[in-house]
Amino acid sequence: MLLVLVLFTLTSLTGSSLGNFYQDFDIIWGDWRAMILNDGELLNLNLDQASGSGFQSKNEYLFGKIDMRLKLVPGNSAGTLQSKGSAWDEIDFEFLGNLSGDPYILHTNVYNQGKGEKEQQFYLWFDPTADFHTYSILWNPQRIIFYVDGSPIREFKNMESIGVPFPRYQPMRIYSTLWNADDWATRGGLVKTDWSQAPFTASYTSFNASNACVWINGASSCDTNNFSPPAWLSEDLDSTNLDKLQWVQTNNMIYNYCTDAKRFPQGFPPECNMS
Repeated sequence: MLLVLVLFTLTSLTGSSLGNFYQDFDIIWGDWRAMILNDGELLNLNLDQASGSGFQSKNEYLFGKIDMRLKLVPGNSAGTLQSKGSAWDEIDFEFLGNLSGDPYILHTNVYNQGKGEKEQQFYLWFDPTADFHTYSILWNPQRIIFYVDGSPIREFKNMESIGVPFPRYQPMRIYSTLWNADDWATRGGLVKTDWSQAPFTASYTSFNASNACVWINGASSCDTNNFSPPAWLSEDLDSTNLDKLQWVQTNNMIYNYCTDAKRFPQGFPPECNMS
């Protein structure tokens, strides 16, 4: 399972706040297309017409606050998709490429037991291909918060009390891939990948999961007799961050499943009716 990050959406308590890709991740597919560079401080994923590439964390985590800095594929990257996802429960950041000059779509979703359908999509307020930007996820028992450069863009609260599943029982693994999705990701598949621009490269750095609970042999690294729960395990959005969240959702959100009446003719999911 994963969390966040192209980010996404965790190495907890390893003694260092910034991770090393050699120590924290395994290349899972793509052969030479996935490369760890700069003594483990940089990881590049490449996509060509033959294959994409991907990596996953060595550790699994149950709750955490994690960050990754990411520079997306520049130029005409129609059809590319970078995602962090899990095998079952998921907390997803996905980046949908498009024609050169058109904005990327940042796609978010939350899955529980393989069921998602909780999509929100955003245009970013900067060019994510020009430089590195920080994408973060806070996952605690009460809520999941998606951040971009420290600003919250989405909050998904634990609403199990009204029957809405929430991913809090299964540990997750960070998982990120770069692959061709021009059959659906780019304007519904209308825009095709221009392979003359390949290889496409996405770059990752500054992985930070010092605030996360590693799941080892059926137990959490946070469950010790001497452990004092960190603030992030009960963290909420303060008034300043609530204002930032409202600004992003008002100005940059382009899709919200909770307002898609055509999709839910029999009525919106119960969480959509909560304030």
